[in-house]
Amino acid sequence: MSMPAEFARHERTVICWPARSEIYGLRLAEAQTAHAALANTISGYEPVTMIVNPSDESAARRVCAENVDVVALEIDDAWFRDSGPNYVIENGELIATCWQFNGWGEKFVPFDKDATIASRWAAQAGHQTRKIDMVLEGGSLNVDGAGTLITTEQCLLNPNRNPKLSREQITERLCRELGQQKVIWLPFGLALDDDTDGHVDNVAAFIGPKTVIMQSCDDKNEPDFVRCAANIAVARDAGLTVHEIPVLPFVVTDGVRAVVPYLNFYICNDAVIVPVCGHDADNEMLALLGEYIPDRDVVGLEIGAILAHGGGGIHCITQQVPAI
Repeated sequence: MSMPAEFARHERTVICWPARSEIYGLRLAEAQTAHAALANTISGYEPVTMIVNPSDESAARRVCAENVDVVALEIDDAWFRDSGPNYVIENGELIATCWQFNGWGEKFVPFDKDATIASRWAAQAGHQTRKIDMVLEGGSLNVDGAGTLITTEQCLLNPNRNPKLSREQITERLCRELGQQKVIWLPFGLALDDDTDGHVDNVAAFIGPKTVIMQSCDDKNEPDFVRCAANIAVARDAGLTVHEIPVLPFVVTDGVRAVVPYLNFYICNDAVIVPVCGHDADNEMLALLGEYIPDRDVVGLEIGAILAHGGGGIHCITQQVPAI
């Protein structure tokens, strides 16, 4: 039993429709347009399901492409990477691993619908489920498909998740439930990623066995300059081959500063979908990703600013269903 890597073949991608108006305010429609644009882009490479609240079904169908399957299920928020299941394959069968979800340490309430969306989606899709008695978000981990999982101490050791579990106990559960042999603990997420307490999907993503792309920072005046360097040192000491993305963009929307890491990309079948925000380095960083991942199209979508304003990025709103 093991969790396939994101870069393995997918049966489909699942995305949720933005629903929490207090996050986006008057920009909720802009966020919904961004989610639709992402779904429509990915649908050119693999099947896509868009989960929507029943009251939003008609609106979603109007802007989603015909080959995007719109499914009505009640949700609180749209970060399905975190509230959705992590899939494992056991004896040739697909199993949806459903962790406990507590709204990123009870920062965003209510979260009761999102606490059950993993199992409700799996039931809708006809997937077997396995419920795990541990709080975990999908954006807090990444696997290389060969037995190695990477995460951050900042998130998984935060007492607002699993205060009664030690690092060793969390390591054991991750290995047991996801079929891993080794857990690499990076110290940090990004400095501005306080909503999630430092998810790893802003700083590291596997592209092959023991091979990882990592976010670094080109501005010595930013806290992330030191944080990213520390992460990279830990990864290299753990025996990983590290490729760096050297530029880390920031944006200001409605007076609020946010970070838009290129690293928060999503790998789908035959493509890498990357959040961009009109930064001078966008084209250069997309080309660099093309060198690191030469066997896929590299597609930049200029939806990075609005997603960052809501608290995440492209990887945060997507969840892959592995192909068997």
